[in-house]
Amino acid sequence: MREGGDVRVLLVEDDPTISEPLEAGLRREGFDVEVASTGAAALAADSADLVLLDLGLPDLEGRVVCQQLREVSGVPIIVVTARGDEVDRVVLLEMGADDYVVKPFGFRELVARIRAVLRRTSQIGAPTAVTTLEVGSLHLDLRSRTVEFGGAAVALTPKEYDLLVCLAADAGAVKTREQLMREVWDENWWGSTKTLDVHVASLRRKLSPDVIETVRSVGYRFAAAPDASGPS
Repeated sequence: MREGGDVRVLLVEDDPTISEPLEAGLRREGFDVEVASTGAAALAADSADLVLLDLGLPDLEGRVVCQQLREVSGVPIIVVTARGDEVDRVVLLEMGADDYVVKPFGFRELVARIRAVLRRTSQIGAPTAVTTLEVGSLHLDLRSRTVEFGGAAVALTPKEYDLLVCLAADAGAVKTREQLMREVWDENWWGSTKTLDVHVASLRRKLSPDVIETVRSVGYRFAAAPDASGPS
């Protein structure tokens, strides 16, 4: 079976001159593709393994579609945009997108990014002997990907959760920016590392301002002291 085999991709694109050749190319790579030409159709579509989301839709702003998809699903989302503004892209990543490509893009680059995102999500969801992680006031259930802090449930985006696990699993240890980008995003990440700072800031807002410490010119570390019980 080819690498994309049995992977269902939802392609959200209203321009048939783009969607038709892209659908054909992805099918040649072994992906099962459904095309939605509007935001409403994308939100109503059956579940997919990955969403390619164009921002320039005729009915709904792409950010709204991204946000609503993320509210109900952890499906990986790759945003396709003609916008080159870094701030705009950072906002999309903060809202839950896993990656982005800027038009015009090469087909091989797009396929590489799809496969990289699918590898990351597959590895993150792999079975593990450790099912919970407790660090100070933080409790992580690694099987259900749920988070509690100070006894209260905390809603995180998939990437915020992955970053938190990466830091909390080695609490107190300093993780360089390069390590975090490699372990949480991908060793072949094309985008700005600004997204790391955005996700750290979001975790601080949702948990506690001092739970993640900045180590100047190096990276970050989870600052809470581990409980004596540690991982179970």
